[in-house]
Amino acid sequence: MPEKETLRRAKKDKAQGKSPSTQAGEFVREEIHHVREGKHGARNSKQAIAIGLSKARRAGVNLPAPAKGKTSERTRRSAELAREEGQGERKPRAPSAKRGRAMSRALRREGRSAASRTALARQARGAAKKRTGADRSRSAKKAASTRARSSARKKSAGRRPRTAA
Repeated sequence: MPEKETLRRAKKDKAQGKSPSTQAGEFVREEIHHVREGKHGARNSKQAIAIGLSKARRAGVNLPAPAKGKTSERTRRSAELAREEGQGERKPRAPSAKRGRAMSRALRREGRSAASRTALARQARGAAKKRTGADRSRSAKKAASTRARSSARKKSAGRRPRTAA
């Protein structure tokens, strides 16, 4: 179950019109903190991120499942079911207590280095390398357009005469 603070932050992101991946980032951050504080471990950074994304989907973040060919069919199906649960399209299914305990114990046995700065940096670099030039360019253009708009707004706000209220 995600912490109240995480849910609040994700709701705030949604209210501000931010993308589902940004909203899900709050849950990933929470998971990284859990590994760092020793609540449980993870085999690698990717696993910690995957747990966070799954939590986000179950909590109602409308994050689509990975595209076909990106991951195994089993992972895709799991992500799709989690999203449907979060969106209220499917009745939530909790694993049996025995299975839940087994999963918790297995995670507790894993190492904690998956959430280290170096491991996360390595993961980010690897993910960035997979992106195409066109993809990076598109992101940069989008960022630049939002920056230009906000500075233009500030400029016009400075010129507008103040109204007496």
